[in-house]
Amino acid sequence: MRWPPWSRASPSSPDEESTLNPKDPISWTSTLNATDWSHYTDPRTIIPTILLTGTTLFFYRFYRSYLRRIPQAASIAPGFWRKRSVFGIVTSVGDGDNFRLFHTPGGRLAGWGWVPGRRKVPAERRELKDRTIHVRLAGVDAPELAHFGRPEQAYSRDALEWLTSYILHRRVRAYVYKRDQYDRAVATVYVRRGLLRRDVGLQMLKRGLATVYEAKTGAEFGEVEEKYRRAEWWAKRKRKGMWGAKKGVFESPRDYKRRMGQADEGEK
Repeated sequence: MRWPPWSRASPSSPDEESTLNPKDPISWTSTLNATDWSHYTDPRTIIPTILLTGTTLFFYRFYRSYLRRIPQAASIAPGFWRKRSVFGIVTSVGDGDNFRLFHTPGGRLAGWGWVPGRRKVPAERRELKDRTIHVRLAGVDAPELAHFGRPEQAYSRDALEWLTSYILHRRVRAYVYKRDQYDRAVATVYVRRGLLRRDVGLQMLKRGLATVYEAKTGAEFGEVEEKYRRAEWWAKRKRKGMWGAKKGVFESPRDYKRRMGQADEGEK
């Protein structure tokens, strides 16, 4: 018995010693031929390997598609637009037609809001920095607040207060269409109120707190443009919200922007 076990066996004769020279080269083909390849072609090895690889790839793709958190509108993949929706909690409302959304993929089923120590939506503004999706309501245009040195438009506060009370800190689903020039995700947004799921933009139009978005190019409605125009017509007829202003006083958000734009050009 040789010792240690990993040592080379001692030659039994001078002739054998001459054939066991450790400096002799070993060809790659001889090593390959010495390998027992039957183990790798055995169905008992191949089938579990294929199943394990396929399962791993499936769960990775599922995670990337449904459970990976999207921090900002710029992070939304090109293939996501017009095909998928983003589910999350509204963390702030900035204007009558836009807000910020913290994406919570999988919702409560994935543990958001109830799993101890995990999947908690940040409460501090500094913790939310660069971690929310800026959403612009598709198909509607709300009165403008004061910004860029411009005065606020009539009913802009009413629109902001209503939208804040309607969606702030609530779970919403946004069907995203595109990313606009302000790095916002333009989307039709739904929120559950009681047992019903409500279209936020449609509710604003019914209350006369927004108009149908009018633009030569770039307007996004999804499949609800006709419904939106009917809601605006009904609000006009009932003189809801901004439509109740006296004749000659009413100014749509589009007209307000045009007037402000002309004033800015005149100052130049």
